[in-house]
Amino acid sequence: MAKRKQQKNLVIRLLESKKIPHQFFRYDPDIYVSAPQVAEGIGMPARQVFKTLVTLPDRGKPALAVLPADAELDLKALARAVGTKKARMAPLAEAERMTGLQKGGISALALIHKGFQVILDESARNFPEIAMSAGVRGMQVLLSPDDFIKLTNAKVAPIARFSQ
Repeated sequence: MAKRKQQKNLVIRLLESKKIPHQFFRYDPDIYVSAPQVAEGIGMPARQVFKTLVTLPDRGKPALAVLPADAELDLKALARAVGTKKARMAPLAEAERMTGLQKGGISALALIHKGFQVILDESARNFPEIAMSAGVRGMQVLLSPDDFIKLTNAKVAPIARFSQ
């Protein structure tokens, strides 16, 4: 029987071409929908699995806020991080249109050359590796925060609000 080749998407090919150590995980996107559920689906703590939210600062280009699955985005802190007075969440349809990616598959790694500012919550530095969408629903990639920062030119700032 022929061996089935693992499909690689843009993000995995990028990481391999840059020789960046990583792992990827698959999950059922119809069962695990929210970011905390995705963390559960791949067997990792929600604080170590990061979601990407598309935001619209009142000036400048759109920003991707990358924060833990169990956190809320502090829009005032994000606005400060990008140097504006205000920022708002992009409506889902607009976020999907701007990125060309579906909810659950929006990833700063898949949008490196698309002109987005990337802001990573400072809590990422608490972990040797963080997981995030690999640019497609049903797939997460695990890599070091430093490699993520280098690849995306991310700014690190305190943008997450934790309820506990």
